[in-house]
Amino acid sequence: MFLAIDAGNSNVVFALFDEKSGKWTNQFRLETKTNKLISQLSQKVPVYFLEHSLTPADILGIGMSSVVPEINSILVDFCTSYFGKEPFQITEKSYQNLPVKSLRPQEIGADLMCNVMAAWDRYQSPLIIVDFGTALTFTVVDSEGSILGVNIVPGLKTAIKSLFLNTSKLPEVELKLPESAIGKNTIHAIQAGVLYGYTSLVKGMLQTIREELKSDFKVIATGGLSAILTPLESDFDLVDKNLTLEGLRLIYLINQAN
Repeated sequence: MFLAIDAGNSNVVFALFDEKSGKWTNQFRLETKTNKLISQLSQKVPVYFLEHSLTPADILGIGMSSVVPEINSILVDFCTSYFGKEPFQITEKSYQNLPVKSLRPQEIGADLMCNVMAAWDRYQSPLIIVDFGTALTFTVVDSEGSILGVNIVPGLKTAIKSLFLNTSKLPEVELKLPESAIGKNTIHAIQAGVLYGYTSLVKGMLQTIREELKSDFKVIATGGLSAILTPLESDFDLVDKNLTLEGLRLIYLINQAN
């Protein structure tokens, strides 16, 4: 099995790819917070493997994508001690042999590059990749596989949390799309404002990019929150929660071959 580790600002995702079936078969996540991560790794990973009848020896390769540099050494040390293997870390040097390119490889996040790699491998055509994470990102790729640019706005959870932290009377609410866009109480009002507001934001951003570049694109959505905004379903050609993981695996394979 191949182990993908995707370290984001909120969670560190561990996912297993079964080479025999060609599928992602297991996935679990830990909180990214540094003060909890070491204990979570040592306690929860072995338990997860035991519960799913897996052993460290089942892992033949490890790839790691991280946008949180301060936890990289923690993850590397754990992999080395528990699996007996040092993970392949995706950096700007990992992009040299890829069919997709970035003009500023030192600036683009490893997660976004993984998204582009997986989406390009599937479509090989102009792309807009919408990643619903801690930040909501739109990555634009041309017909040659070159990244034209990225734009970034606060993610859904970030917006909800910002209201909660910066106001004295508004509660932190569940990310659930209400039936009406007109709030009938405080919780409903926040849900309607943020979720319908973000629906319009995504639709508007896609339209603006198309109009500016005078071109059409395949639109791929990913990220743990990609399925919440159901009114956007017709705007996406594909919703794939494993897009980052699949791109990580492909980048790993290309670099191992070279």
